[in-house]
Amino acid sequence: MSTGGGSTAYDVSFLVIAGGGGAGGGSGSGGGAGGYRSSWNNENSGEDQSAEAAAVFEIGTSYTVTVGGGGSGSTGNGSTGSDSSITGTGFTSITSLGGGAGKGSGQGGTGGSGGGDAWNGSGDGQGTANQGQDGGDGTNGGAHGYPGAGGGGARTEGGNIFVRSNGGGCGNGGYGQTSTIDGSSVARAGGGGGGSTGSGSPGLGRDGGGNGSTGHGPHGSDDNKGGGGGGGAGYPSARSGGSGASGIVILRMPTAKYSGTQSGGSVTTSGDDTIITYNSSGSITG
Repeated sequence: MSTGGGSTAYDVSFLVIAGGGGAGGGSGSGGGAGGYRSSWNNENSGEDQSAEAAAVFEIGTSYTVTVGGGGSGSTGNGSTGSDSSITGTGFTSITSLGGGAGKGSGQGGTGGSGGGDAWNGSGDGQGTANQGQDGGDGTNGGAHGYPGAGGGGARTEGGNIFVRSNGGGCGNGGYGQTSTIDGSSVARAGGGGGGSTGSGSPGLGRDGGGNGSTGHGPHGSDDNKGGGGGGGAGYPSARSGGSGASGIVILRMPTAKYSGTQSGGSVTTSGDDTIITYNSSGSITG
């Protein structure tokens, strides 16, 4: 890992994932994944783009790490996830945007990755450049059993509503990205699957995103992956979509440069590097 900017500056690799979007209910669409930004080891960042340049920390400067929560699911429209970021004095902030909301009606919400369209939506919930992909399209869903489209993931778009012999099919969530920044290969920031009327198969959540139909969003081990919530079923009554997963921030730096002063993170080492994982907000002194 190279140093940058002078004798008091050094490079820090980062993974910054925002909270996933909450899903819509009543045959609702899946929530979009939280924005995904990475600079580690030439691994792709969000929207399947090349890794970003490393962050540059200054010795003695304090940096704030914010980990965004997932958006709430609803029997109507879900809510957008919250942003994750690294900020500090004299530092160019690194911000990943919360995932777009899934909807019970209409077009999916914009965000890091876009939420899927509901059965009467058209045009896709838009993702953000270099952070995530668009949600799935709901065009003509009302003519085919009212299914929901999938939320976008960091790597691929959410699945569109599709036509099949016995009605409409729900869209699966888009796939997330895989990172090894913490020493393990982990896929994160997948979209939530679309919800069905109850007679058709729900959409699948991907890489931390919730499955559709039942309305249960990411939970347990899927938390802190920034996945979108799964769309809620519409039969026998409108069920709530699932909430999105909270995000995560991971920093990796040469142990020789690490000050030993941080709060809110979990510290491990790998070879000559120190790795700090933030599952909730905290801080670090360069």
